[in-house]
Amino acid sequence: QVQLVESGGGLVQAGGSLRLSCAASGRTFRSYAVGWFRQAPGKEREFIATINAGGGTTYYADSVKGRFTISRDDAKDTAYLQMNSLKPEDTALYYCAVHRDGFATILDSRYNYWGQGTQVTVSS
Repeated sequence: QVQLVESGGGLVQAGGSLRLSCAASGRTFRSYAVGWFRQAPGKEREFIATINAGGGTTYYADSVKGRFTISRDDAKDTAYLQMNSLKPEDTALYYCAVHRDGFATILDSRYNYWGQGTQVTVSS
């Protein structure tokens, strides 16, 4: 069992930055791939970014490529999502998730454990 806790969300003006954190419990975090997803009101959950176990492979949604960076610190059992040049359309509830197979994937159905989410609101 892995428990995930997101933090770092908040209210920011367009063009600003936030760094989200995803803290994991358990001693096997380093073997899990991590994904970030978001869901805006009235919309489906969408993939944002993923990083494999080991951190050598990352994928991003086109909508955030060049603005967001996913990373991980296995010594701290924590993953991060650095978000720069934020836009009002980035407003959503952001979730992190992990899956035990370890490979980076954009498919939310592959993820075994999810956090409760952290709200990001970008004002224009």
